[in-house]
Amino acid sequence: MLDVVRLRVLLAVARTGSLTAAAKELHYSQPSISHHLARLEAETGARLLQRAGRGVRLTETGRLLAERAADIIGRLDAAEEELAAHVGLRSGRVRLAAFPSALGTFVPRAAMRLARDHPGLRLHLTETEPPEALRLLRAGRVDVAVVFRYDDTAPDDGGNTTVHLLDDPSYLVTASAAQPGELSAHAHSPWIAGCDRCRSHLLDLCAKAGFVPRISFTSDDIVAVQALVAAGLGLTLLPGLALRAHRHPDVRASEVPGSTRHVYAALHGDPPHPPAAEALLAALRDAV
Repeated sequence: MLDVVRLRVLLAVARTGSLTAAAKELHYSQPSISHHLARLEAETGARLLQRAGRGVRLTETGRLLAERAADIIGRLDAAEEELAAHVGLRSGRVRLAAFPSALGTFVPRAAMRLARDHPGLRLHLTETEPPEALRLLRAGRVDVAVVFRYDDTAPDDGGNTTVHLLDDPSYLVTASAAQPGELSAHAHSPWIAGCDRCRSHLLDLCAKAGFVPRISFTSDDIVAVQALVAAGLGLTLLPGLALRAHRHPDVRASEVPGSTRHVYAALHGDPPHPPAAEALLAALRDAV
C-alpha cells in the first residue's frame, strides 16, 4: 500500500522542482525527503525521479503517480475538512473557486454574509475559469465552484450537484462613438475575444450571424478588453457581470438577444453536503 506521507513528498517535489524546496515547504530535512522518495521507489518498483542540472524532474512514471497523488491527497484533505465541519461551524475553512467577474460582483457580498453568520469559518478564494474550477472540485481542492455555461457549451462532466444562481445576458461592447447595430453589421470589424469558453460562444454567435469574426486580440482581463475597445481597436462581447464589475466610461453596450450564460454553484457529489459548503452555498444564493 502506498504511503500518504511519501505521496505528499512526491507531490511537493513535483510542485517545487527540487528536493531542497520540497523540504522547506514540508518542514522536513533534505535527507528525510530523499529517504521518503527512495522508499516510495522501492514500494512502487519504479524510478520516479531523475537529475536535471542542480534540480530534479519527474520521470513519466513519476508524473503519472504525482497526478494521481494530487487527486488522492485533495480528497483526503477534503474529507478532513468535512469531518471538522460536522463538529460545527465554529471553526474551519471552506474553499471557493470562481471566475473573475463573479469575484468582482456577488462573491464579496457572499463572503461578507459568511463572515457575519459564521465568524470562525475561514474562506479561501481561487480565481479560475470554469473548466479548471470543476477539475479542482473533482480533485477535492475546493468545496464549491462558481461556474457558467452557455446554451451552446458542452455539458460538464457528471458527479456534481449544481445549483442555479443567475442568468447573465451578454452585451455587444463598442467604442462610444460607434453604432452597435446587429452582429452581422460587424462582419469585417476586428474583434477581441476572452477566455476559451467565451471565445467559443462568440464564434458560435457569429457563425449564426453568417460570418467568421476576425479576432485581433485575446484577453480575459475585462479592464484591458474595455480599454482596447474604447481606443477603437475592436469590439467585443461581454457578460453583464463583467460590465458590473468594471465599466469603462468610453464604451457603449447593447444587449445581444439569445446570448445568455447560466451561472451555477457546483458541489461535489450528491447531498447532503458538508455544513461549511452548505453555508457558503446559502451565502452565494443570498448574494445574488
